[in-house]
Order: sequence, then C-alpha cells, then structure tokens
Amino acid sequence: MQSSLYVALSAQVAMERRLNTIANNVANMNTGGFRADEVKFEEILSLAAKENVSFASSGQNFISRRTGPMTKTDNPLDVAIQGDGWFAFQGPSGPIYTRDGRFKMNENGDLLTVDGYRVLDAGGAPIALDPMAGSPIVGRDGTVSQGTNQVGAIGVFNLRSESKLTRFGNSGVLSSIPGEVVQDFTSSGVQQGFSEGSNVNPVLEMTKMIAVQRSFDSAATTIQESESTFMDAIRSLGPSS
Repeated sequence: MQSSLYVALSAQVAMERRLNTIANNVANMNTGGFRADEVKFEEILSLAAKENVSFASSGQNFISRRTGPMTKTDNPLDVAIQGDGWFAFQGPSGPIYTRDGRFKMNENGDLLTVDGYRVLDAGGAPIALDPMAGSPIVGRDGTVSQGTNQVGAIGVFNLRSESKLTRFGNSGVLSSIPGEVVQDFTSSGVQQGFSEGSNVNPVLEMTKMIAVQRSFDSAATTIQESESTFMDAIRSLGPSS
C-alpha cells in the first residue's frame, strides 16, 4: 500500500473543507452578529498498514464565540451585548440565540430581528412595545421603557462552554444546552444605540486561505510523485519482453 498517496489525499479532503469554511467566513465578514466558523482537525490512525500511519480527518466545524467590533449607530432599536451573553428569538422549534441586536418594530409593536423573528424576554416570551409611545429606552440589564413605563425586558443568556452550537441562518445559533438567563450585569450588559459586527478577521482569513491553498498544492505534488513512483515500480517489476 502506498501510504503517502492516501495520507496526501486525506490532507486534500481536509484542506478543501477548510477552504470552504474560510470562503464562507469571508463572504459574511460584513454580516451583523455573524460568528465565524472554525475547523478542528484530528488524526485518524490507520490499522490497515503494517506501521502506524496518521491520516488527517475532514475536520469538525465549530462556531467561534469571539466578540465582534461594536459600531455606534444611535438607532434606539439597535442594541449590543458587552460580554459573553446572547439575545434570543423565537425560532421554528424553540429559542435561537444571536449576537445581532439590530432589532425593529412592526405595526403591532412586536420587537423583531432583522429577519422578522420575535425577540424573547428572559422568560422566553415575545416582547411587545407600544408603537404609539415613542422610542424605547433600553437599560444595561435589558429592561425596555417607553416614557415612564417599563414595557418589557430583552433577555440576555449565557451559553455554556460545553454546549454545541449549530448555525441557524446567518447570525443565529441553536444550542445543545438551553441558555441560562444572565442575572448579574456587572461584567456584561446591553448597550443601546450600538450594533455588533461580524467577528471575522478578513486579514487573518485571507492569510489562512493562502496558506491552505499552498498546502493543497503541496499535497497535489505529493500525490503526483507517489503515482509516478508507483508506475515506475510496476514497469520495473513487470515481465520483460
């Protein structure tokens, strides 16, 4: 068995997935609240060869939790989280978490995400404002007031580090473990009039893309050399005329 051939092929599969991940990150570098995809690579130990041979797996995607840059918008319905918390909105099968706080209000007063999903409070209930009561004021703890009346509170949730995040749309994530309501706003809080951008670092992603492309080309060269060696061996060991 030509182990080098299969090792190089496994490397190309892994790097193709990495390139696709980088391309998706770059495409969403201006998407509000977008969380970059990363890939965790592992080694698979082949038991078919007489000697141990390490193969690269295709990699396992995970969603980066790094915070993105904050931009001052002065829009009263734009809110950003300082710290590690997440907002929640009503998804088709339960709460979806997001860092994208560019909210809007419809004619009924429902507080919605940019994609039209209803924003949830700490108890998991949709938030409704009074469309005739003027611009809301959002406190650090997410409380929403209009005039002298508190009309609701935007829920802020912590997602445990061991929870597996699955992408929903561009900026939402499903969590394998339900989010825990933030009650202490000492180290985290809601800031009105700001929006959080994508956490993609375009310079870093382009650097990664160049490095991965070079590695892909190197693996292709290894495959070509391995095939050439294999064919030479066949010709050398073949029956003489």
